[in-house]
Amino acid sequence: MSLPAVVDAKYLRDYVVWVRFNDGAEGELDFRHDLDGPVFQPLKAVDYFRRVQLHPELRTLVWPNGADFAPEYLRDKLGIPA
Repeated sequence: MSLPAVVDAKYLRDYVVWVRFNDGAEGELDFRHDLDGPVFQPLKAVDYFRRVQLHPELRTLVWPNGADFAPEYLRDKLGIPA
């Protein structure tokens, strides 16, 4: 099985992002309780959090300050068995 990769993502509301993976799995991820640590502090401001982007090479969610989540973490957070 190949490593998970995010192929599409869209900011929805608050701290929620919709993602779709290369295996077709998709869903909403709520990051409200995942923003611990210095790199994630700016993301606690919803106006900054909504600046989420899909990195074209890393195939995961990233923010302008360099914050990101590993695609494997996102896939596990989705809670759908691979």
